[in-house]
Amino acid sequence: MIYAALKTVHVLAIILWIGGMAFAHFFLRPAVAQLEAPVRLRLMHDVLGRFFQAVLVAALLTLASGVWMLGRVAKQVVQSGGNFEMPLAWTVMAAVGVAMVAIFMHIRFVLFKRLGRAVAASEWAAGGAVLAQIRTWVSINLGLGVLVLLVTLMRWTT
Repeated sequence: MIYAALKTVHVLAIILWIGGMAFAHFFLRPAVAQLEAPVRLRLMHDVLGRFFQAVLVAALLTLASGVWMLGRVAKQVVQSGGNFEMPLAWTVMAAVGVAMVAIFMHIRFVLFKRLGRAVAASEWAAGGAVLAQIRTWVSINLGLGVLVLLVTLMRWTT
């Protein structure tokens, strides 16, 4: 029962994170590109601030639930007398997931703070440059997230 609940939390957190990145990158960003820099940057700062709070929770839930589920399976295998060997797909999922969290932390705690300072100082060119960096890193994380989904769903284990 607890395994199923944690797996549900794990999947829902990933849906929020990857879905939010796809929405921001493919729908929100092109729509706000028509706005003047001050309006666009203030809006993106506000939207990203809310989204990054949700992603912070989602990333931490994803890590915690993933570690717990791996530990639970490993413990059960060892307790039954077996030797736990993590499947390749799980290894890829864990490694890429940790990389995604690290990238997100850079986006949230370095780049987003720079964006906030630029918006507060009305430095629109600097804010636009930071927003472009955020977009690049979000694109990388979105690609990594899709890779994890493909590896997991296609069950590439060899």
